[in-house]
Amino acid sequence: MLSEKLTNELNEQIKHEFFSANYYLAMAAYCKDQNLDGFANFFVVQAEEERFHAMKFFNFIDEMGGKVIITGYDDPRTNFDSMIDVFTAGLEHEQFVTKRIHHLMDIAMEEKNYPAISFLNWFVDEQVEEEATMTNLLEKLKLINNNPNGLFMLDKELSTRSFVAEEA
Repeated sequence: MLSEKLTNELNEQIKHEFFSANYYLAMAAYCKDQNLDGFANFFVVQAEEERFHAMKFFNFIDEMGGKVIITGYDDPRTNFDSMIDVFTAGLEHEQFVTKRIHHLMDIAMEEKNYPAISFLNWFVDEQVEEEATMTNLLEKLKLINNNPNGLFMLDKELSTRSFVAEEA
């Protein structure tokens, strides 16, 4: 059973996860416009992961007997100055999502909702990975410093990424 407060916050997270998917698609579109298809692929895969995360919240609320409520979200940012700008925005967004997950965990712990705590632990771990990935790629881009050869090599590396649904 979920409290009204936790149900509302979990539904809010669904909105944030779907927003994240759209934000990453906007980043993919920017990369496509820059002829960096590997970077675009990276963000398309990110978008798929975020939709997967949204559905995990959707299913959890349903399984716990709560009411899922889908609401709208703002348009994502679509203009960027560089690949460093894209990944800086991506890292900042992941840090925001981490704060949201921690907020959800705080509520679940306060309410001693053990199924929610168990469920959210997966997302706590996931956010460590998400932030590390964004940080790593941002640092690589800073080292490359717009060197075409470095961008080409990293673009090629990112073209191999694919989506694999992760189990909780």
